Amino acid sequence: MNDTALPLESFENCHRKYSGPVFIIASGPSVLDFPIEKYRNYPMIAMNGSICCLQENNVQPLFYLCDDIGVVAAHKEAFRLGVENAKYCCLGDRVIFNAQQQIPGIFDGRKIYMMQRVNRFLGGKAVSDRRFAWCARSNPDFEVEWSLFNQKKNRIGFSRNLCKGYFNGRTIAYSAVQLAYHLGFDKIFLVGVDMGGKAEQFYFCEAAGSMGRSRILEDFPKYILPSFDLMSRKVINKSFSVFNLSASSRIPGTIVPKINIASLDKMLSYSNKTN
Repeated sequence: MNDTALPLESFENCHRKYSGPVFIIASGPSVLDFPIEKYRNYPMIAMNGSICCLQENNVQPLFYLCDDIGVVAAHKEAFRLGVENAKYCCLGDRVIFNAQQQIPGIFDGRKIYMMQRVNRFLGGKAVSDRRFAWCARSNPDFEVEWSLFNQKKNRIGFSRNLCKGYFNGRTIAYSAVQLAYHLGFDKIFLVGVDMGGKAEQFYFCEAAGSMGRSRILEDFPKYILPSFDLMSRKVINKSFSVFNLSASSRIPGTIVPKINIASLDKMLSYSNKTN
């Protein structure tokens, strides 16, 4: 169901369309230490305010992601840059609705995918998180936790197919990894996924030193870390790998391996030779 009166792209058309490595560019402070221009020829996925860093380096992302209506309200310039500069946009349903109201014409001529959370599809009837997780256990498109006693665990999962929705994980970076899997990329490199103790994010296209507050401190132990842990245990394998280029990231290297630029270059060199 599409109540946006907006022509939308179908996730079916981009399912497994790509392959190889992709960079996911987040908004953590460590993104400033990453030489984006050096890897400009590789596909990149930007999100929220990180689009400003790519724009400063004249790099067009393959996708721009946003599922937070707060970005539309408080960071319109960043959002506008994402929509106007990315080849494709992958936006939450509420983001699309709010952006149409606040920035008329923003989507004119743009290729927009509407991402919806699992069990929350527009026009569909949602069941309890526990019942959904129980039913999804046998679905090959999903990996889920399930608990009879802990309701929060039933909200933890990973979607391999965005036609069927995505798990929020309380961080857009986790949504981006699910998108990357859906698209067919098999080596995912996280940039700026710090999850720092100050719970702050950079929005480069606004005033110098401007920061956006987030709920990372509250959500990290309850949702973010368990989501990445599930991904590490049930999704990552020989044919799908995820690496973190943030040495200071709160996500442990035992869950998502941390690498430096030298290791990155070796992986990319090997990937280029085998493709």
